[in-house]
Amino acid sequence: MKIYNLGKTGIPVSELCFGALPLGPLQKKIDPETGAEIILKALEGGVTFIDTAQLYQTYEPIRQALKQTRIRPVIASKSMAPDAQGMQAAIDGALREMELDYIDIFHLHAARVPAGEDVFKTRAGAWQALLDCKKQGIIKAVGISTHSVPAVNLAAARDDVDIVFPIINKNGTGILHGDTARMIAAINRCREHKQGIYLMKALGGGCLVNDYHCALSFVRELFPLPIALGMVSLKEVEYNLNYFNADPEAAAKLPPPAAASKCFQVIDFLCKDCGECIKTCPNLAISKPAPDLKPEINPDLCLRCGYCVGFCPQFAIRMT
Repeated sequence: MKIYNLGKTGIPVSELCFGALPLGPLQKKIDPETGAEIILKALEGGVTFIDTAQLYQTYEPIRQALKQTRIRPVIASKSMAPDAQGMQAAIDGALREMELDYIDIFHLHAARVPAGEDVFKTRAGAWQALLDCKKQGIIKAVGISTHSVPAVNLAAARDDVDIVFPIINKNGTGILHGDTARMIAAINRCREHKQGIYLMKALGGGCLVNDYHCALSFVRELFPLPIALGMVSLKEVEYNLNYFNADPEAAAKLPPPAAASKCFQVIDFLCKDCGECIKTCPNLAISKPAPDLKPEINPDLCLRCGYCVGFCPQFAIRMT
């Protein structure tokens, strides 16, 4: 499998990054033991990079997987904490829950940044906490995880941003405040600035699984960069390992993986109409069809990320 260095950090990672989001309670709710088995399969197949987050609640399967192998992958996490105290707690929690002495990468988790907002200013305390932990050596590199074109451009202009984790896919699904072309230009600005970059949602949160080869070829031909893919079964891991370990001609002959059917739905009788899901959705896929009706999720816009599940105080959003 190809290995890339993440910009000027020099951190080497595999082209295929294990996306831990779908293992957790926001999506498939895989038990930690099974999740650890899936992660181990990826590590033993050559994956050296895991992406997770405080929100994902997937630290336990990662911890269990690390206990069963001598492989120490690069681990990236992130937090939505708005201030220094919250971010420090998130960092301490990640170290404790995964039983790590340090975390390789920690991001401002800023998927949905409002248009015109400078997230590095509005969350200055949280950003400073990351920089302070980097000075202490408990974080090796700091960055931002975002769906927003302006946020990527802001990151490209900052010398203190080591890593950028943006969304990109051939349909432009999930890109905020811009389109595919503008996001490509923003990513290239980060590359010119020698920042480390790895990419999310190349398969559109699962929407492009049936177009797997074309969707991944689009991203891989644009950028020689690592790509994070969510995996929830041994078969998915095996398929992705075969694809990323193969030469391009052999990879093109692989049959497409079976599409994982998943969608999220608001359960009316549980919903208290608080609006938290609408505020949280990173792709503006949730709205009220009428003032007197409960929120609905547009399946054509939904990224299947499950963020809304984690923020619903009534547990009224379920995967169906």
